[in-house]
Amino acid sequence: MKIVTTDRIVIVGAGLGALYAALELAPRPVVMISPETLGLGASSAWAQGGVAAAMDPADTAENHAHDTEVAGAGTVDPKIAAMVTHEARAHILDLTSLGAPFDRTEDGGYVLSREAAHSFARVVRVKGDQAGAAIMAALIERVRATPSIQVLEGTMAVDLDVENGRITGVAIQAADEARSAPVMLRGAAYLMAGGGSGGLFAVTTNPPRIRGQVIGMAARAGAVIADPEFVQFHPTAIDVGEDPAPLATEALRGEGAVLINKHGERFMLGLHKDAELAPRDVVARAVYTQSQAGMRPMLDTREVLGERIKTQFPTVAEACARNGIDPAKEPIPVAAAAHYHMGGIDTDIDGQSSLGNLWVCGEASSTGLHGANRLASNGLLEALVYGRVCARGMLKSLGETPESLEDPGETPEVTITFEQGGERPDARAVARLRQTMTGCVGVVRDAKGLKTALRAIAEIESAHPESRSFANMCATATLIAAGALLREESRGAHERSDFPDMAERGKRTKITLPEALALREKVIEELS
Repeated sequence: MKIVTTDRIVIVGAGLGALYAALELAPRPVVMISPETLGLGASSAWAQGGVAAAMDPADTAENHAHDTEVAGAGTVDPKIAAMVTHEARAHILDLTSLGAPFDRTEDGGYVLSREAAHSFARVVRVKGDQAGAAIMAALIERVRATPSIQVLEGTMAVDLDVENGRITGVAIQAADEARSAPVMLRGAAYLMAGGGSGGLFAVTTNPPRIRGQVIGMAARAGAVIADPEFVQFHPTAIDVGEDPAPLATEALRGEGAVLINKHGERFMLGLHKDAELAPRDVVARAVYTQSQAGMRPMLDTREVLGERIKTQFPTVAEACARNGIDPAKEPIPVAAAAHYHMGGIDTDIDGQSSLGNLWVCGEASSTGLHGANRLASNGLLEALVYGRVCARGMLKSLGETPESLEDPGETPEVTITFEQGGERPDARAVARLRQTMTGCVGVVRDAKGLKTALRAIAEIESAHPESRSFANMCATATLIAAGALLREESRGAHERSDFPDMAERGKRTKITLPEALALREKVIEELS
């Protein structure tokens, strides 16, 4: 394999955490690996709700941390929750100074929305449902203008090189249709910031490329993975047959929109004291149950928003319009869809993985903030906080300080020439994998379905061994199904119909890929 060496820090991914970290590292030279043009294909850009922060004078970071722990159903790390929520306000102010156009009140304050399981309105937003795209646009403008940041667009990471438990390189290849033979890129340090795994499921709100590749890549290199079974399903994906499914932001329910079935009945009223603003796992299961019963769940915004939905929530309105739905006059059909992965590459409080020289931020990580069920709009917040944490950790590891970086000198840009070769994942195999995950590892799980999934994943993987990218997908799928099989209880987003009760004590999962593969082989033997 061709080798290219650079003194730059290598960042895998181009979402919010990656961009924020790159800016925090400046003027330390970095190179970002981005499969798409910046701003396209990243989950951050698709985020509608906003960033959670205690900006209301009556609210506190302690309240925010408490809500995070309650939503996380007993597996949130209190130290991480306290740290992240205490830093939230500073990051909102920092984003504002960077040009993020947050919605403001007439007196200059921030417009705050309330979302599920929050005790206060504390979600800072942009034009109702455009926070992710607007924040990303502001950061991308800064990144483009920062000389120390090089972006390799149209490239994707497929493998990590590891020696004695330490990452020494990342294999990259062209991300276009032709693909290419991989090139080993060796840098000073490595940050994984390439998203979660929602696209491994057939019904998802995630961008098409977000299919667990970064988590799987690290797992194949030997990294410890935490809580892979905790996959959050968003209750109000717009059910119109699009892949990915467009999202009806939770902020709509914060404004008073209600969930009804085909008979016009509000089905959340008898299920939870907070009704439509119950924790996401509760609402997702209710929507799933209604769908399974043929009751056609829908989100009704007519009374509380009417025509205003078209100006206050333009992304939702546009998705409805292209599918012939007028949300001012008719309810929006919805379904539960794979949305956010609380699990991922295990990190310590400084964002470092179990592998040396490898840091992780954003949805690819499992910091302990989200527990079994992410509190709404804590995802972008975590990416911001840990983008900065990881940047500072890498500089410290490299023995560098802000003072030492005042005049870093010229660091040559990375020049990559790809040659023909490499294999694309087989589209039919990917489709079968996604159907397996939705059918057997979805909103409600049981041992029979999880064992069926593990056997199917093994069969699909063995039939298509050529693609490293597909191997990464299968690794993450295996970890999710294995973690779900091992957790014999129902907790947060993980619902086992054969173990409906929650264990007395919350316990996090820590697992390696060899351990998950050993369980997979055991299951196959049992089923044969």
